[in-house]
Amino acid sequence: MNNAYLERAKTVISDPQILSVVAAKRARQLALGARPMVKCDSENHLDVALLEIAENLIGYEFGEEETEETGESTAESPAEAAPTL
Repeated sequence: MNNAYLERAKTVISDPQILSVVAAKRARQLALGARPMVKCDSENHLDVALLEIAENLIGYEFGEEETEETGESTAESPAEAAPTL
């Protein structure tokens, strides 16, 4: 992994956990045949993904929470729900 690419990507996505997930998902896409959006000297998929993030070509967003207005439940999953007697 190229540390210069990592430092540049950290300026775009400062949270290390989110950065690692975004970079890993993009690296997997590249490994499965997706075309890179940048020209990179390295053939390492993670380096390409970090460079794409650093160039602001890759981002992320969180999904919306479901609300009771739509009829969808926002409660915990059945495994996490409190048991009923």
